[in-house]
Amino acid sequence: MSHFQFQTVSNIISGLGSIYQLKPLLQQQPYKKLLLVTDAGMIQQQLHLPIIKILETIQLDYVIYSSVQADPPEHIVLNAVQFAKNEKVDIVLGFGGGSSLDVAKIIAILAHPQQQQTLPDLYGINNAKPPRLPLFLVPTTAGTGSEVTPISIVTTGETTKMGIVSPVLFADVAILDATFTQNLPAHITAATGIDAMVHAIEAYTSKIKKNPYADMLAKQALRLLNHNLSLVLADGQNLAARQNMLVGSMLAGQAFANAPVAAVHALAYPLGGHFHISHGHSNALVLTEVLKFNAPHAKQYYAELMCWLDPKSTGCTDGLCDLFIDHMQNHLDKSGLVLKLKNLNVAENMLEQLANDAMLQTRLLQNNPRELIQQDALQIYQAIYA
Repeated sequence: MSHFQFQTVSNIISGLGSIYQLKPLLQQQPYKKLLLVTDAGMIQQQLHLPIIKILETIQLDYVIYSSVQADPPEHIVLNAVQFAKNEKVDIVLGFGGGSSLDVAKIIAILAHPQQQQTLPDLYGINNAKPPRLPLFLVPTTAGTGSEVTPISIVTTGETTKMGIVSPVLFADVAILDATFTQNLPAHITAATGIDAMVHAIEAYTSKIKKNPYADMLAKQALRLLNHNLSLVLADGQNLAARQNMLVGSMLAGQAFANAPVAAVHALAYPLGGHFHISHGHSNALVLTEVLKFNAPHAKQYYAELMCWLDPKSTGCTDGLCDLFIDHMQNHLDKSGLVLKLKNLNVAENMLEQLANDAMLQTRLLQNNPRELIQQDALQIYQAIYA
């Protein structure tokens, strides 16, 4: 067995109503002012009110930054950091989807009064250094797993993104309470659920850092997500299934935080950058074709996952691999998501540009079980065009 390292969040609290554990956690330290990082939708839907009630009950001063956007651009991140500095907050609570959690992580580093680094200093792997402010994360979607990853993604230009990857970004506490996810629209539930499945699959097949700990988490994540996605799409108020989805997303996040994702994400990023297709939807678009491309080098892993999802599955490795790819396609077909680029107003003459941009995602592509070059990426985009 090869050497490996596994790191994760030290305190994870899961269960319906678990947000109320926030009260004793906050009372353990003499915090003076909390920053709640979220987006306008969370405020509009008043999902943040249980948190506010807790803060008011314990008389902890707070401010809210609610201007987070999907795929947050640098100026939003910098505005949030400056807001936190001006307010002299001493603890950060991220509440929302992956973008809000990602921004909260960066604020916790850059708003610390002793921090000397700037945002550009953080980009890349292991560049972000202590100190940082205490950081609590509460996800409201079952998809990104950002609450347990040491990763933040920032939109750095018109169509480009950069990743910040460092153990400093691991939160102090992650709270998983599916009551916040029950009113998610079906298309967001589907897209984020597929995103979490991709995290599990790509962690299990990760080329460089695949390890038995991440494998265990990825398999359990995929089983939970596989069983419960159809349940929540059929009944959005099924809180037991939603909690299972949230746990599955978290387990997948722990897995890919230690065995990183690969070509599905690399090909998804340009779709988000150029056409503002959501991250989960972008992953869904390219998933099946990337699985087919990887099959010659990953069929043993795909066969293992198929047997894990359905122990009654029989056949040779090639047959089980094909069955797994068909199984994932079935999830996509039932998701209600648009699965052709032409129907998403992507111009056909943009496919080569998408392929070129995907090649820039070297941090991700190095993890793919099969080497993928520009022509391969182009053929994948062509296959999902119409």
